[in-house]
Formats: sequence, C-alpha cells, structure tokens
Amino acid sequence: MKALAKKRILIPVMAMTLFVVGSGFVKTDFFEIAKQIEIFTTLFKELNMNYVDETNPAELMDTAIKNMLDELDPYTKFLNEQDVESYRINNAGEYSGIGALVRSYDDKLLIVEPYKGYPADKAGLKAGDEILKIGDIEVAKFDDNASELLKGANNTSVEVTFSRQGETKTATITRGAVEVDAVPFYKMADDKTGYIVLSKFNAKASSQTKSALIDLKAQGAEKIILDLRGNPGGLLSEAINVTNLFVDKGELIVTTKSKVKKFNREYKTKNQPVDTEIPLVVLVNGNSASASEIVSGGLQDLDRAVIMGARSFGKGLVQRPLKLTYGTQLKVTISRYYTPSGRCIQSLDYWNRDKDGNAVQKTTFNDFTTRNGRKVQDGGGVLPDIEIASTKANELTSALMNNNVIFDFATQYYYKHALDSVDDFAFSDSDYEDFKTFVSESNFSFETKIEKTLKAAMTDREEVIFNEAIESDFETLLVDIEKRKITALEEYQNEIKSKLQDEIIKRYFYREGLYEYYLKNDEAILAAAELLDNRSKYDSILR
Repeated sequence: MKALAKKRILIPVMAMTLFVVGSGFVKTDFFEIAKQIEIFTTLFKELNMNYVDETNPAELMDTAIKNMLDELDPYTKFLNEQDVESYRINNAGEYSGIGALVRSYDDKLLIVEPYKGYPADKAGLKAGDEILKIGDIEVAKFDDNASELLKGANNTSVEVTFSRQGETKTATITRGAVEVDAVPFYKMADDKTGYIVLSKFNAKASSQTKSALIDLKAQGAEKIILDLRGNPGGLLSEAINVTNLFVDKGELIVTTKSKVKKFNREYKTKNQPVDTEIPLVVLVNGNSASASEIVSGGLQDLDRAVIMGARSFGKGLVQRPLKLTYGTQLKVTISRYYTPSGRCIQSLDYWNRDKDGNAVQKTTFNDFTTRNGRKVQDGGGVLPDIEIASTKANELTSALMNNNVIFDFATQYYYKHALDSVDDFAFSDSDYEDFKTFVSESNFSFETKIEKTLKAAMTDREEVIFNEAIESDFETLLVDIEKRKITALEEYQNEIKSKLQDEIIKRYFYREGLYEYYLKNDEAILAAAELLDNRSKYDSILR
C-alpha cells in the first residue's frame, strides 16, 4: 500500500512541480501547474498526518522524485547534497579521499581498483577486497552509501576492516589529495606514432590532451592514435576544445536543439589548433559515450580522422545541473546535440517505450554526408569507418562483466600466480579452461532476449492454440538455449579473453601497465598503427 501510494499519487504531481523548476512554463499551462502543486501539497500533508503507520516524509519525497524521473531518461536525476559534491568532484578532476574505485553492491562494499601511489594502495588494499567495517560502522548494516564514509579531509585517517580470500584484515588509511587525470597515459607506439589515452572529459581533458600531443610531436610523432574506448563523456566544452586541437578555429562542432530557446546553440572552436594536418585515428567502442561521441563524430564529419573500433554508445542528449533549494540540484536533459553533418547519434528513444516500459532502440537511420561527401548515419552512435571485431560487445561478455564473474576470476588468478613483468604475461588456453570451469562452478546465469520471450509466451499462453506438444517444444528449446550458452564461451573466447587480460594485468601493474601491454598486443591499436603507416589507404578512406 505504501509503495503504491508513492508511485501512483506522488509521481504525477511531482512531475509538474519539477517541470516548473527545470524548464519554465508556458502561460497557458500556468493554471494546470498551480493546480497540481496545490493538489500535491494537500495530499502530502494529509498522507503524513493520517496514514495508519508513521511515515518518513523525506523518504516518501525521495521515492516520489526518483520514480518520477525514471519515467523520463536515465540522465535526468535529482542530486542531493552528497550527489552535488560528487558531481563537482567528477568534473573538477581532484578530490580528497583514499584514491580507489569503490563499488557498492546491496550490503557489500568492494575495492574495484586502487590507484597507484595513492592512500588505499599505500595501505596495502587490493582489488577484490571486500570492506566489512569502516571505523566502528558495519557496512552491511549501514542504510546509505557506505563509500561516503571513506571520504574526508586530507591527512585524516580511517580504519577499515576487510575480507581478502576468506581472511579478515584491518588497515589504517590516511586520506590525501587525489588527482583524476583525464589523460592517464600517453607514449610513442613506434618511432613515428604517438598514442594518447583520453579516459574522461573533466576540466583537465583538453589541457592534458594538448600537453600530450605537443610532447609526442617533440618526440618525433608524425601520426597520432587517440584512444576514447571506455570514455563515458563529461563536459561539453572540453569535447569541443579537444576537437579544436586538430581542427581550425571557427569550425562548427555541435549544435544543440531544445524546446527552450536559450538552450538552442551552435558551438564552434575558439582556439588556434595544435595540428590540423597530422594523420589521426580515433578508437571508440560501445562504452564511448556523450562527449566521446562529440569528438569522434565531429572529427568524422569533418573528415579529419579515421574512426576505428566498434559502434559507440549512442548518447545524443545534453544535461545541465539546475539549482534547487537546500543545496540540491536537478541534473536535467535540456537538449539533443547534432554533429557538424546535422545528425543526432541518440540510440534509445526514452519517450516511446515498449509494452514492458523499456526504451525503444532506433532501427531506421537517416543518411548524412561528411565534408568530403562520405555517407554517415544518425541514431545508434558513431559507426567506425573501420570496425575491429574484438572491440565489439556481446550479450555474454557483458553479462560476465556485470555479474563480476571476470572480476572475481581475476582476483583468484592474482593470488595463484606470480608475475614480475607485463612482458611475461600470457593468458594461455589452459588458463581459459580454468575460467570456463570457474564459470560452471559459479552461480552465474543470464537470460537472453529469446528466453524472456519464450517464458513470457508460456506464461501468457492462449489455450486455444497452446497444447502440451507446443509446451514441450518450448521447454526443449529453452534447454537447448541453456546448452548453447556453454558453447558460447568458446565462440566469444577472444572477446572474453581480452576482458580477462585487462582485469588481470591491472592487478599486477595498474593501469599504466595495462596501457603498456596494449601498445604491443591490442588488436585495435596495432590495426590503427598499420593504417597510419599506409598513407594512401588512410587518405582514400577520408576521400
């Protein structure tokens, strides 16, 4: 009853309330908005005064807001005071804390990646450590996000109790300043080719990319590989400034369109470029999103770079934080963005959902042309000029990642194998057999779209045409699909091994070691370097 009241009654009126804050209103809607606000105010008051049990007004409101925003898109979010600070830190690229990527799972808090040389690393914490207590507070009994307890001022200490491979340990971590580099790595891939990893678009993105580019050119780089794989995006202004490093001042990079006129804008490059002629390959994959797609899509439309890898994520929406009361904010989608050719690469339609409430994937695409007349399309992200099979995502690999199976195997591998140098690392066929055994002995399972459809059909069966024979066929098919999942571990071995190698190498040699390994072993980087060595082929693609 309580949940029903939250969702059915509070959501519609809260939608109207935040609409006023988020985007202004048309005069003809004023009466309806005022009416809905008044209904909400009286409803909220009466509910809290008269409900049979004690209510928590803050929790009711929080649930109402979150459920309302879930009806829009996943990027429009209510930010409480802690969220606002996290948002600021993410964009600024520096904060005070323990220096580790920490992930919360229900009643668990897991160290995913300690950053080299920072407090958590110095205190001896490793990826895979499960934090049980922070000070005297038990994580499993803490209602809010326990990772907030790890944050604090420089030079303050926090004691953590954690579990590692079944053994309980304690460590005291002295918090310190943590720098979040937008460019965590750059180096010469060979005598003439520079390689730059741009991992996020925070406030440091363009300045660090510029410094890396200038340094590499000074070392003799005559060609550049810019790696945007796994970059989730960030600041729009930084995406334009990064693009500006390779294109002339005054070039149109992004156009934003909104129902609110002040958000309709054209964004052009404002600075003198570093190099408009140097051959450039940009690497993307399914986790390259937002600002990454502005850079890759813009450079593709202007025929300034060859894009390689796998189709990008497909986020063509722009958000802006709007201040509310009591230090809170609404991060709201204000517009769609369009690349120089005029295409919007948004993949999912959150405003037209299927019967299950899921956003509809765009299936029809419109053609556009680059500056040189090459055909490109909207919707579904940025499609590379050259696709690299190993960079493509698949349902099985994603499920193994999302369910921590690959992560947990890497943890087990680390404590069973000694490794002195990244050059000595090789993930053998025997190791992969161990992984398959690990998967079969774990509680890992995932449901394919076909399985969901079959199970739904069996649940909502029509008796007129549904009989025991058909039901038996359905059940046989489900068993066959389950068996097929096992063989899929072989079919997608290369993609899965790539993810395993990434996770394992980071355990021994941090991200720096992973990028060093990439330079000699990564299929996409090697293919990019090969293309850049063939100038006639490179030029022919852009023509």
